[in-house]
Amino acid sequence: MIIALLILHGLLAVALLGAITHQTIGVWIPARGHSGSFVGRMRSVSAASYVNAIIVLYLLTATLGSIIYPTYRLNVRIVLEQMQLFKQNGAFELKEHLVAIGLGMLPAYWYFWRQPLAREHARARASATLILAFVVWWSFLVGHVLNNIRGFE
Repeated sequence: MIIALLILHGLLAVALLGAITHQTIGVWIPARGHSGSFVGRMRSVSAASYVNAIIVLYLLTATLGSIIYPTYRLNVRIVLEQMQLFKQNGAFELKEHLVAIGLGMLPAYWYFWRQPLAREHARARASATLILAFVVWWSFLVGHVLNNIRGFE
C-alpha cells in the first residue's frame, strides 16, 4: 500500500512541478512578440490559468507526503543515519520546513493571483510564484534522490 501511495505522491509531484514551472516561466520570462518555437510557446502561457491547479496539487501532494512520512521516518531515515548520510538527511529536513512554508504561503499566493489581477500586486505575484517554484523543485529533487538512495521496502 505504501508503495502505491509513494507512486501517486510522485505523479502528483510531477504534475505540480510542470504547472509551477510553466507559471514561473510565464511570469518571469514572458513572450515578446510571436514565436512558434517550443520555448516561445512555453513563455506565452497564461500564468493565471495555473493558480487553482497549483494550489490543489500542492495540497494533495503535501497531504500524501504527510501520510507517507511516518513510514519514511521509521524505515528510511534510520538507515540513512546508520549510513552516515547526514547531508542527505539534512536536505530532507530542509524539505520538510520549506513545504511547511509553502503551505503557509498558499493563501497569500491565491490572494495575489485572484481575478481581476491587480497591477500593484505584480511583483508580489511573481515573487510568490518564484518562491513556490523553488520549494517544489527542491522538494521534488530531494525526494527523488533520497528515494534512489534508500526507497521503501
